Amino acid sequence: MIVDDALFMRATLRDVFESANWKIIAEASRGEQAIAEYKTYQPDLVIMDIVMPEMGGIDAMKRILADYPDAQIIVCSALGQNNLILEAVNAGARDFIVKPFNRAQVLEVAERVIAE
Repeated sequence: MIVDDALFMRATLRDVFESANWKIIAEASRGEQAIAEYKTYQPDLVIMDIVMPEMGGIDAMKRILADYPDAQIIVCSALGQNNLILEAVNAGARDFIVKPFNRAQVLEVAERVIAE
């Protein structure tokens, strides 16, 4: 599942994963929507943007992990937001991807988290 308020970023990540034969079963543009989509689909992996309007990725992640402690969530954040990345990892994120990213980096992190 891909969670990002930017349509362009969701489309970019979708392309990265689908080109590597991953299946995207859900997308969300807001934290509340991400929680609902997770409950519906329970995906193997979530790529979660940290900074989103209304409810940010860290709060959405905490709510998902409260109900699904085995959820595999990777946070995605812009360069320079190291304090938010650290907060997300401390809250239960399995790993992180820094924007701007490259295709190989995204797939390497995703494959590592799924293999754990």
